[in-house]
Amino acid sequence: MNFHYASLQETQMLTAYERLLLDALNGDATLFARSDAVEACWEFVQPILDFKQDPQALFGYACGTWGPKESDQLLHNDGRAWRFPCKNLTDTDYCEL
Repeated sequence: MNFHYASLQETQMLTAYERLLLDALNGDATLFARSDAVEACWEFVQPILDFKQDPQALFGYACGTWGPKESDQLLHNDGRAWRFPCKNLTDTDYCEL
């Protein structure tokens, strides 16, 4: 297969909007997003944008630990708790699962 842009000199190329309009008239929805897909994208993006407007505290923790102490409170607010598989072992610093 040989393809060279030079061979298209006499062929009229459509502009981007002409292509979209022609696709719409022909019923080709390939280049169009459905409304439910756009709404799903915004459901993902909007919380990120909201966080940037009103940032909340991010809690750090040391490597190898169970995470920040504040995470316990988040779960406690929903009536839940972390499952610690090594909680009943004598050596709480080491756990082999």
